Amino acid sequence: MRSHPYPATLRRQWSADLTPAQLYAVLKLRVEVFVVEQSCAYPELDGRDLEPGTRHFWLEPEGSTGPEAYLRLLAEPDGGYRIGRVCTARSARGRGYSRRLMEAALAEVGRAECVLDAQTYVADFYASFGFEPQGAEFMDDGIPHLRMRRSP
Repeated sequence: MRSHPYPATLRRQWSADLTPAQLYAVLKLRVEVFVVEQSCAYPELDGRDLEPGTRHFWLEPEGSTGPEAYLRLLAEPDGGYRIGRVCTARSARGRGYSRRLMEAALAEVGRAECVLDAQTYVADFYASFGFEPQGAEFMDDGIPHLRMRRSP
């Protein structure tokens, strides 16, 4: 019996262990969602993808040719973590992939503090994991966001 109605293999790689093909595939997905689909010309390559403490999580559904959902977990200088770049290909939405990725990342975070900048329309999704809004809504590349924090 399968534990998920939409089976997919969870991948997790430290930045140093990413192959060029894996890095290309996750960056391609992120650009398709954040730059092309959301019509935001912004610096997607922010220099944090290859930091030693960065972990990349993605899901590859059966029969796919690459990642269809992704998130990035960053180790912050204060000892906490930052989750970002959470995205799912348009064709794979509604399958619970983002939830699976969040569960995997938060299992790794444990009881440490964790922050993220949520697009406002998905703030309730992050609240379901214990994240609470911190401060007022702000605009980031023309899209309303909320800073959210999950305390130990």
